[in-house]
Amino acid sequence: MRFVGKIIILTFKDTEEKAVERAIAALADMIQLEAIQPPYSPALIFPGLEIRLHQRRVLKDGADISLTRLEYGALCYLAASPGRVFTKAQIFEAVWSMGSESCQSNVANVICNLRKKIEPDSQNPTYIKTVLGIGYKFASGEWNHIGYDMGNISFCIKRGRD
Repeated sequence: MRFVGKIIILTFKDTEEKAVERAIAALADMIQLEAIQPPYSPALIFPGLEIRLHQRRVLKDGADISLTRLEYGALCYLAASPGRVFTKAQIFEAVWSMGSESCQSNVANVICNLRKKIEPDSQNPTYIKTVLGIGYKFASGEWNHIGYDMGNISFCIKRGRD
């Protein structure tokens, strides 16, 4: 039998970063604290949605979601740059890998189908927002993970945007 240890997960905003750094420094003064690198497994993780890039998998609330090649490409393209607005032409050129003479309806159809699969309410989207007259953006916050090992206790800090 192998003892894995204890895990503590903390979530904080950028404005709370200094307080968390002071707490870690205080712990490090009391016990030996080593920073560890989490294994590199590229994934885009948002509340309720995880995109595992190397596995080409999308999970909604932990359940696998089946996406077409174009849906997956559009999702990855948008989710890789949260908050950035993309025109339909930019999305078409990146995902279809061709010029964008008549891309408007193709992109709109893929986004509509994608929303039906990943959004809690496709009529009131959480992740993929329409920017009227321009295109779309992925609106969810980003998360950064920092792992630490303290002997038999490990913890991960997730830092979110305000």
